[in-house]
Amino acid sequence: MKFNDTQPIFLQIADYVCDMILRDHLTADMSVPSIRELAVNLEVNPNTVMRAFERLSANEIVYNKRGIGYFVTAGANEKIFVQRRKRLFDDVLPGIFEEMKLLNVTDDDFLRLRKEYEDKFADEKIIRTT
Repeated sequence: MKFNDTQPIFLQIADYVCDMILRDHLTADMSVPSIRELAVNLEVNPNTVMRAFERLSANEIVYNKRGIGYFVTAGANEKIFVQRRKRLFDDVLPGIFEEMKLLNVTDDDFLRLRKEYEDKFADEKIIRTT
């Protein structure tokens, strides 16, 4: 995983775990990789991963079985889906649309690029269509 400078690493790790849930790599009541395992794989301090897990737990995405580890909460997939769509609609798309307007990107340009992107990632599992 490559980290960026736009947000704290623990939030990027939390998003990474959420991505695994949205892609059904992790499902309800499935064990999440351990803090130590993720820290080694992502080459970060275990305390950073712990902060990510605490955030996920506070948002009821994962739950802790003391002495065993963290597990995906039932309904986590839907909760993440709703949160991410809200973030996309409220925070991401307005800036993209403003940039498209400034650069005179037409609807046809956008639809063509979207089609190219979809074709490029056709093997990727589609989670939802609505």
